[in-house]
Amino acid sequence: MTVIVRDFRPTDAQGWVRVRRAALPYMVATAEQITFDLEASHPDRRYRLLVAEEDGEIIGTAQVGIAHESPEPGQGFCNPYTRPDRLGRGAGSLLLTTAEEYLAGVGAVAVYTWVLDEPANREFARKRGYTARRPAHFLHLDLANGTLPPRQEVPAGVELRTAADFAEDPRPLFEADAETTADEPSDTPSELADYEDWLNSTWRHPCFDSGLTSVAMVDGEVAAFSAATTDGRTTYSTGMTGTRRAYRGRGLAKLAKNDSLHRARAAGYTDAYTANDAGNGPMLAINDWFGYRICATEVRHVRTLV
Repeated sequence: MTVIVRDFRPTDAQGWVRVRRAALPYMVATAEQITFDLEASHPDRRYRLLVAEEDGEIIGTAQVGIAHESPEPGQGFCNPYTRPDRLGRGAGSLLLTTAEEYLAGVGAVAVYTWVLDEPANREFARKRGYTARRPAHFLHLDLANGTLPPRQEVPAGVELRTAADFAEDPRPLFEADAETTADEPSDTPSELADYEDWLNSTWRHPCFDSGLTSVAMVDGEVAAFSAATTDGRTTYSTGMTGTRRAYRGRGLAKLAKNDSLHRARAAGYTDAYTANDAGNGPMLAINDWFGYRICATEVRHVRTLV
């Protein structure tokens, strides 16, 4: 049996999702999302999807590209995953080698990847020249059987709305997203400056749920928000929860996220996931208050190419 690596085709979408859900069940993955991400990607991202195939069956995937929103040029990324029942066939190594060669050819000076915090995974990365950086946690909340804190009383002067209310002009949400993203802990910080790209890649994303995305308004201004993504079936995930700098310290992020979680449960979603940088104490504390529990940890790794 021979493993080959090739570019993703639209007909691969279901196979891609099967691999991703098996290898990383803590993230929303749909066939529509995979195809959309490729088609809507900014040209400067040099985005490429790879699949590892064995005898016609997709057993591994990789997302590859350049972090084009980073102020530091040449920061590449590759996130390879292999189906747990198909490990040891060389798919991961072949995906990574193919990705590194591609990234070097489009000007990357470094490659970042997320590695599950398990001995075999970390050893795989170490042998291929990758150095561990910052960890991040996946957290899970059982919306069907768990206890969700009751809805909070909305403070005077604060209004709760949803992103759907901004359908005619989502720019205020873009500005809030850009400000909070700039302050998010990361090895490759992002600067959201392209509104049209944000509309194409975030606002119009098929997994983005504007009706479950809650927004806290103060004096008519977006103060905090909790963005929701879903698979349209059972899984809800928080894409970003943040508060603009002028409104921090007032509990508005918790207020927005609480509202979003209650909306998600009422809509029939049973599993809520989120991800936090391990050093983001305030957000980890908020998620602990909601009842989230760590279900897996990834460690960011990097390898310098030049």
